[in-house]
Formats: sequence, structure tokens, C-alpha cells
Amino acid sequence: MQLEERWLADVGFGEGFRELLRLDEPGAQAQPGGTYRLTQDSEVWIYWLQDEEKEWQAQYRFTLQPRQLADFAEMCHYQQSSPESHFTQKRVCSLATPEGRVTLSNDRLIITRHGQRQERELVDPAEQAAVLRHFFGVELGTPLPTQI
Repeated sequence: MQLEERWLADVGFGEGFRELLRLDEPGAQAQPGGTYRLTQDSEVWIYWLQDEEKEWQAQYRFTLQPRQLADFAEMCHYQQSSPESHFTQKRVCSLATPEGRVTLSNDRLIITRHGQRQERELVDPAEQAAVLRHFFGVELGTPLPTQI
């Protein structure tokens, strides 16, 4: 009897893996952008990321319990509206690219290409709007506020 292969997909956690990870692979799984691994403790799985110093950092825990989309509604509302949510504390726009990632975080443009990170401050709202248009395809009707 042949067992089905099981995979983990990142559906929006952030700067995580881009290619599927083999759920039942006990070792490190290298891919462009990083090295990852999955471990299991009873019913709980842990997703790990290897940092620049080759140390393993736990990123999150999960189970294989089936869920309905409605199960996430309350936390989604919290993340979108709570003053304690980091998503309401600043403007963030991030996009994975074939070479790395482009992020606009408030007035900071962060471009990572082939593991090399470059940052610069965007002080002019017109420049921030141009970055949103160029990298993310976002067209603003009014200038960005300078502070949130």
C-alpha cells in the first residue's frame, strides 16, 4: 500500500517558505530563500526556520485538525481592527519576488534580493506613492498620511 504524500503550504504567514514543504520529512528542507524543517510532538507540529547563524527558530505551531473558513473569522476581525494588532499599528505592504521580497513598512522600503537586504527611508509622500505604484501596482487617490 502506497501512502499519500502530505505537504504544508504557506498561505500568508509572511517571510516564510515559498515552495511546499514535505510534512513527513524529518530533516532540513532547503529552498531558495531559506532552510526549514517540521517537527512533531504528539498532535502538534512545529514549523522552524534556520536563521543566518544556522540556529533553528520556531515560527509557529499547528495541528492537522480540519477547519472551516468561519473558524478564522474572529481572529481575522481582531487582526484588522484591534489597536493591539500589529497590522493596525503601521502601514505594511509586502510582496514575494522571484529574487526575494519587497516590503514597504510605514516610510521604510526594504528590498531583499538573493539574501541581500537593502533599506531606505522614504520621507516624501509622493515617493511612497510611487513605490506603491511601481512595486505593488497600488494607485492612491490621495497622498499617504505621514503618521498613523
